Amino acid sequence: MNASGSNRAGHDIRVVAARALRLLPLDKAEYVPPFIAGLFTYVITVGALQDVASFTDIGMSYKAFQLPVGVLFAITGLSRAYSLVTDIQGGYFDRLVMSPVRRSAILVGLMVADAVLVGTLAGLMVILGVFIGVDFDTGIAGMAVFVLLCAAWGLAFAGIPYTIALRTGNPGAVAGSWVMAFPFLLLTTTFVPRDAMAGWLSAVAAWNPATYLLAALRSLFLGWDGRALLEGVLAVAAVGVVAMGLAASALRSRTRSH
Repeated sequence: MNASGSNRAGHDIRVVAARALRLLPLDKAEYVPPFIAGLFTYVITVGALQDVASFTDIGMSYKAFQLPVGVLFAITGLSRAYSLVTDIQGGYFDRLVMSPVRRSAILVGLMVADAVLVGTLAGLMVILGVFIGVDFDTGIAGMAVFVLLCAAWGLAFAGIPYTIALRTGNPGAVAGSWVMAFPFLLLTTTFVPRDAMAGWLSAVAAWNPATYLLAALRSLFLGWDGRALLEGVLAVAAVGVVAMGLAASALRSRTRSH
């Protein structure tokens, strides 16, 4: 792509992202309930299991151990996919496709807005964690890496609801796409370390990308662990390649007739 084409693509992405960000205050119902659910999960889990967890060596406070879980429950599956369905049903998507805007910029622009939203919510959860006594031995830099990793995960997983939105154009199907997050969030080291899990669950967790993401996030409470962080990044990248590939294919299919 030449410089002119690159500038045009950047312009198109900024236009789509700016519109999506402007609409965020009007679409609180899309992200406030998941954030509250993540916060509720964190508070209830710590309150209910903190004493039980003291019998298991997790290497850190249970408040710290569960903070990544609360964040992932708040952000996994969070996207502008529902708004995209609204645009499809209202005809705005068709008008956008017929305009000079690059088709790929439609999806990328929405995901830029997703990254801002998810990063903000993850940051709020980190601030809450620090406020109640969670310590990052890696300091502010570690907090920043924590938020960036969470934002990358949220962005990678967003490919799934976008795929459903583009394939079906059905708001009900998109609203139900959060169910897809449950295998990732529950069949992993959500409540206890992997070595304390039953045999079959430990085996499943070994194949779950969220296991390595959680390990990477938790490592930031104790110090810099290059291997854990690398495995976490690779796990997020693997989910992103699959989910984004499906979303890109769905976008091509949706726009093929235009």
